[in-house]
Amino acid sequence: MSNLKNRIALVTGGGRGIGAAIARRLASEGAIVAITYGQSQAKADALVAEIEQSGGTALAVRADNRDAKAVEAAVKTVVEWHGRIDILVNNAGIYEAVAITDVTADDFDRTVDINVKAVVLATSAATKHMPEGGRIISIGSNLAQRIPFPGISLYALSKSALVGFTKAGARPGSEGDHRQHRPSRFDQYRNEPAGRRACGSATRPDGDPAVQRCQRGGRSGRLACRARSAGRDRRRVHHRRRHERLELF
Repeated sequence: MSNLKNRIALVTGGGRGIGAAIARRLASEGAIVAITYGQSQAKADALVAEIEQSGGTALAVRADNRDAKAVEAAVKTVVEWHGRIDILVNNAGIYEAVAITDVTADDFDRTVDINVKAVVLATSAATKHMPEGGRIISIGSNLAQRIPFPGISLYALSKSALVGFTKAGARPGSEGDHRQHRPSRFDQYRNEPAGRRACGSATRPDGDPAVQRCQRGGRSGRLACRARSAGRDRRRVHHRRRHERLELF
């Protein structure tokens, strides 16, 4: 039996591309899948039919991610359909290359409305109907960390905002009991307690000697650990840049 059997999943922008692939995979794992779409109704309907022909359950909801009321209404529709949301995938987004000298207020509003505001609103609405153990997955981009070519200032800004929002939501003690995830090669360092990142021991248990040494040393101990960790980080980044191709989400 699949781990996602009868889980209710909402994938924004799920009518095509990455969103459609995510919806198919969730359905194949047993989830009941709802997708939102903007203009591509034919593709969304075709995906729903494909999932249902494979024995799954799916629903397509039209929602313009620039419209705050439409985003919240889409969540409400899914809740009315199956009573809750177990998984929210914030996938909908736009990529527009605009030189900084040519950016207009509408360019800014459109990018931030779709890539940031819609994510915040969908997350806020969904968590009200998400049981303990729910999952929120936001599709980010490493262009929030690296700028390999000009013309992507607005896109990088929007994805950087998404990173900050996800980190805040994933912090232990944040509102709700839901885990937020931003797919990235650097996830193991996403949101560690103070001192853990400095020790270079984010994935180590609390009883690990390296973690205990760092914690016993207080601020001075963390600074010393951070200096050692910085050297390791530079070597890791250098290695990744040499051996990994640029990955776009």
